[in-house]
Amino acid sequence: MKFKATILKRYLADFFNLLFPDLCAACGQQLFHGEKQICTTCLYDLPYTDFHLYPDNPLARLFWGRINCHSAMAMLYFRKTSKVQQLIHQLKYRSQSELGVRLGEILGEKLLEGFTTADALPDLIIPVPLHPAKRRSRGYNQSQKIAEGISAVMHIPVGTTQLIRKRSTATQTKKNRYKRFENMKAVFSVPDQAALAGKHVLLVDDVITTGATLEACGQVLLDSGLQQLSIAALAFTE
Repeated sequence: MKFKATILKRYLADFFNLLFPDLCAACGQQLFHGEKQICTTCLYDLPYTDFHLYPDNPLARLFWGRINCHSAMAMLYFRKTSKVQQLIHQLKYRSQSELGVRLGEILGEKLLEGFTTADALPDLIIPVPLHPAKRRSRGYNQSQKIAEGISAVMHIPVGTTQLIRKRSTATQTKKNRYKRFENMKAVFSVPDQAALAGKHVLLVDDVITTGATLEACGQVLLDSGLQQLSIAALAFTE
């Protein structure tokens, strides 16, 4: 009976997928059984940076002289009209929160390759926070979803209250690096600095362009007495 029930469940699932197919968030093609959010072809073809294998990578150099960052990596290169842009668009503007978790899981696997010893693993994962109004509008924080995926793979807790966003900011899209940083000053705060003292924190974001947001977040976290700060993101704009 149990075997028959399993077969029936599979048939019903296949029939449902026929009417309402699961589509790849990158290319829009139908997913096959066992694929989640992104098809195997797209997963293979994505422009991976391999930054996690090289401490002296372009993203790490972006923060040199700006914040005391132990390591920094982004999993993918972000290019306009690319599959990566499509994935980020689906995550941020098409309510595909589970896509963030799936991408976070893949990112977590890369991070485990980069952290070579258990002692090097972070104590806590902190996503870049959204302003409460933006979070209500979107329904979730995309960086938190990425962090949840990383957490599932690395078995490190996610902290959502240790770093808060005090005010909303104007769009960063058309600002240069200096103006972006000025725009982010005094935006973030740590309510309980003692809770982070002596810890190694992994700060997580979706896409890094100039690094101004992460610089602002990172500096506030470091000022709270962190022992170590690491940075990870889904994508890095070339």
